[in-house]
Amino acid sequence: MARTGTRPVVTLKSTAGTGVAYVTRKNRLNDPDRLVLRKYDPVAGRHVAFRETR
Repeated sequence: MARTGTRPVVTLKSTAGTGVAYVTRKNRLNDPDRLVLRKYDPVAGRHVAFRETR
């Protein structure tokens, strides 16, 4: 059985201030810092940076 502690579920919030959020998993060993991904924001209508919230 896999350990759930190494890949926690994280929420990514849009930096455009629209309130859009994505939910994903990350590997805590490879990415110990906060995750920043460039994803599509449907409210803004373009790709923006999404930052990990805790």
